[in-house]
Amino acid sequence: MLMCDHSVPPDRYDDRVDEHLRFTDFYHASKIGIAQCQKALVNTLVEKWHPDTHTFHLSIGECAVTLEDVAMILGLPTDGPLVTRMTMSSFEVLEAECLHQFGVAPRNSDCRGNGIKLTWLWDLKEQLQLTDENSIQRYVKCHIMLLIGTILSGEKSGASVHWKFLPLLRDFGSIGQYSWRSACHAHLYRALCRVSHFDCKEIDDPLTLLLIWVWIRLPNLAPVSREPHSFPLANRWHNSERGDRHLDILHLLTLRRP
Repeated sequence: MLMCDHSVPPDRYDDRVDEHLRFTDFYHASKIGIAQCQKALVNTLVEKWHPDTHTFHLSIGECAVTLEDVAMILGLPTDGPLVTRMTMSSFEVLEAECLHQFGVAPRNSDCRGNGIKLTWLWDLKEQLQLTDENSIQRYVKCHIMLLIGTILSGEKSGASVHWKFLPLLRDFGSIGQYSWRSACHAHLYRALCRVSHFDCKEIDDPLTLLLIWVWIRLPNLAPVSREPHSFPLANRWHNSERGDRHLDILHLLTLRRP
């Protein structure tokens, strides 16, 4: 059975940084709550994922999450340079990068493998005083790293975010110029391909993008939304009523493997 039950609380931010989040194009993503993993539904989808075609094989035909879907669900930009950088080679390099961007560096215990623990970023963000432009930018960078680690490119542990994203935030004016939508799209595809291997028991988490996509494309599986259509579409399920109807209608996704 695939495990994907990491619990990650939604992140909040100070309303005074709204304009800065709009400037970086992460404003809409900041309004999205985290969709809690539905294990039965995700297990069924993983079984239907074909890594050779990068599509779900359902009884109604083949389908896939597209870049347009990511734009409508998460509200992220797609034009611009790819989200790619060299992975930091040592903890000392990470320390220097954090000192440059945040004015403080994490300890070894604040890191996990190639990632920074989300708890360290949460604590740092809460301690920042929004007194000038520099502190506001540091606050927004912390918030974006938390978004990446919880909603956009979560890892299996559900407790850290990879170091590799930090250099992309170095120039505050360039953050919104990257194709973050393509990065989220690629991350989901990679996670599905990895977990489709028989010896893999965990999938990168959380799965907000995948779950919202399923609820849009197969509305009979979706929670009952109390909200009208909104942008991004993920906001529709902020105050929804979650039912246990998934197991009753999973037969709609009958497995078709050659």
